[in-house]
Amino acid sequence: MTPRLEAFGVTVVPDGARHPILSEASLQVFAGEVHALVGPNGAGKSTLFGVIAGDTAATAGEVRLDGRSLGGIRPLDLARERAVLLQQNAVSFPFTVSQIVEMGRTPWARTPQEDEDAEAVASAMAATDIQVLAARTIPSLSGGERARAALARVLAQRTDILLLDEPTAALDLRHQEDVLAIARRRAAEGAAVAIVLHDLNAALSSADRVTLLSGGRVVASGVPADVLTAAAIEEVYGQAVDVFPHPVTGVPLVVPRR
Repeated sequence: MTPRLEAFGVTVVPDGARHPILSEASLQVFAGEVHALVGPNGAGKSTLFGVIAGDTAATAGEVRLDGRSLGGIRPLDLARERAVLLQQNAVSFPFTVSQIVEMGRTPWARTPQEDEDAEAVASAMAATDIQVLAARTIPSLSGGERARAALARVLAQRTDILLLDEPTAALDLRHQEDVLAIARRRAAEGAAVAIVLHDLNAALSSADRVTLLSGGRVVASGVPADVLTAAAIEEVYGQAVDVFPHPVTGVPLVVPRR
C-alpha cells in the first residue's frame, strides 16, 4: 500500500537551541489503519505530530501527503485533506458548542459539500455525545466537555486523514472508549488515522501500527505487540512492567511492577 502521509528523516531544532527535539524521524500512515505515536513525556511525539500535520516546520527532512510535498499544498486544500485535533484548543470568545463544531465545515464553504453542513455537524455531535451541550458556551464547559466539542469540530470536517493529539487525555473512561471507537470506525471506513497516546494499553488494543519514540528519536515502529514489549517499555520509560495476554480478549496488557 502507498501511505497517505509519510515523513522522511524529519529533524526539528528550535530557534536558539543547540540540540534537536526531534532527530531523523520517519513515519508512514496508511489508509484503513490507526497509527499510534507513543513514548514518555518529552519523547517528541507532539513535535512529530505537528510536523506531519503541517503546523510545525521541520529543520530537515520532508513530509508528503499522497506523494506531494506538504509544504507545497495550499492551506485551504490541506484543510480539505486532513483534520487536526491539538492537545490545547483555546477559545477566546464565548462561542457556543454548536458554533465551534460548525467551524469544522469552514473549508467546504462555497463548494458542493456545503450542502452536507447540517448533517455533518449533527452526526459529529452525536458521535461525541454533546447534543445536550449545543447551546452552552465553551467557557462554561468542563475540560472533558471542551475536549469532546473540539473532537466534534474535527469530525465535522469530514476528511480522509484524521490526526488526533492526545484526544483521550481529559476524558472519563466511557468517553475515552468512545474516542478510540471513533478512531477505529473511521479507519474501518478507509481513513488514515494518526493518534498520540499516553495509554499503552489503549495503543495495544486500538492501534494497527505503533511508533515508539524516545529522546526525539524513533525507537521502533510496527505491530503494537511487537513494538511494546516489556523490555522495550522498561528501556524507554525506565519502569519495569509485565506484558501478558488479557484473560478475555487475548490482547497484550501492560501492568507496571509495583
